Formats: sequence, structure tokens, C-alpha cells
Amino acid sequence: MNTLAITIQTLQLAGISIAVVFAILVALVLVLGIFSLVATKAVAKKPAMAKNVKEEYNNAKTLANASLEDKAAVALALYLYEQDEMNQESGILTITHHDHSWSSQLNTRL
Repeated sequence: MNTLAITIQTLQLAGISIAVVFAILVALVLVLGIFSLVATKAVAKKPAMAKNVKEEYNNAKTLANASLEDKAAVALALYLYEQDEMNQESGILTITHHDHSWSSQLNTRL
């Protein structure tokens, strides 16, 4: 039998393989299309929630209407937060060598 000969069975196998690959691709496109429809419907529902956020924002205290205690609390919180971030290390790294019996056995250059 010649290994280069193209038979009916090899053509059928190639055709079936190509059909399976395209069927899987079509199924993926359909599934992704369904997901996109569901996602767009979920996004369309969000503006109703945005109205509640705007109402809460309008009802909340603004900085102009805040009391002195509220302003002092915010200022203290910001000051403490910035003090935490400003703690900087010296940038000096000190490496000391400790001679151990196991390290001198592993590295004879020490």
C-alpha cells in the first residue's frame, strides 16, 4: 500500500474533522452572542440604580454644610494617612555574614 495515496476514507476523515471544527466554532459564536445579550440587559438595568445613588448624594452632607467636628475628623484622618505613607526607610542595606558549619561545607570559597 502506498502511504501517499489519497483514499476515500482519508477524504471522509478530513471532511468530518473540518465539519466538527466549524460546528464547534458556530456553537461558540452562539454562546458568546447569548452572553452579550445578557450583559447588555444587565447594563440597561443599572441606570435605575444610578438614580438612587444621585438621590443619596444630594441628601448627604456636603463640605459646605458640614460641621466643624466633621471637618476636623476628615482633616485628622487625612493627616494620619499621609503620615503613614511618609514613613520612609533609610535605604541602607546591611548584610552580615554568619559562618555556619553547613554553609562552609556547601561553599568552599567562604
